[in-house]
Amino acid sequence: MTASAPTLPPIAFIGGGNMASAIIGGLVQRGLPASQIEVVEPFEPARAALLHNFGITAQPQASDALARAALVVWAVKPQTFKEATAAVRPHTSAALHLSVAAGIPTDSIARWLGTQNIVRAMPNTPALVGQGITGLFACPQVNAQSKALVEQVIATTGQFVWVGAEEQLDAVTALSGSGPAYVFLFLEAMTQAGVDMGLPAAQAYQLAVATFQGASQLAAQSPDSAEVLRQRVTSKGGTTHAAITHLQAAQVPQHFIAAMRAAQARARELAAEFGA
Repeated sequence: MTASAPTLPPIAFIGGGNMASAIIGGLVQRGLPASQIEVVEPFEPARAALLHNFGITAQPQASDALARAALVVWAVKPQTFKEATAAVRPHTSAALHLSVAAGIPTDSIARWLGTQNIVRAMPNTPALVGQGITGLFACPQVNAQSKALVEQVIATTGQFVWVGAEEQLDAVTALSGSGPAYVFLFLEAMTQAGVDMGLPAAQAYQLAVATFQGASQLAAQSPDSAEVLRQRVTSKGGTTHAAITHLQAAQVPQHFIAAMRAAQARARELAAEFGA
């Protein structure tokens, strides 16, 4: 699924925050020289972190140094995307563009950059530790070689899946993009419950985190569905049955689905709000 990072062409990042740093870190760890990476980052503390962590001297604004990049990764906030393209566009007309900005559709990006050589990505924060999963969508003009380049880059942060329709990225956003926050919310609740039942906070948190890790690994390695795996743990009349019955009576699964629908709707709103 991946190839050796040193075979990659020069790559530019517009924005040098957490997600850009996760990708950069994966590339550098696989052997891509810092000299092959250009970064435009207006905030000095972020530039200092890139220099300290990766030996990359980021620039505060776009320049003709971007012209050598075969791939431009857009790791900017949705509300600043359009403004950032004005300075970058003159230097990157021949590049492949990879956007990790939430909600901004490819037709807006194409209009701002004057190209349809665009891939949109929806990563998530476990990319920071190489355990992310990213949804990818490519415009029809993107060829197989360009898709392979994107896969090489994204694979440094974890897994990826290609979706066939751009609107499906809103579902990816609601499921895996926002998903880590759902897990952290459950970890908070499980930890608090453990404390309320008499465990030390650190011990309760360790038990909760390990439970999520173990259950996720079991699900990933098992041929059985999540429903079957849940049923195997839920003996009728037992402790797990008492907990699951309580959650179902409170309609927690239905509320959870509704919450994800709200995230999907907000992704659509972002497109209308910032993609004009």
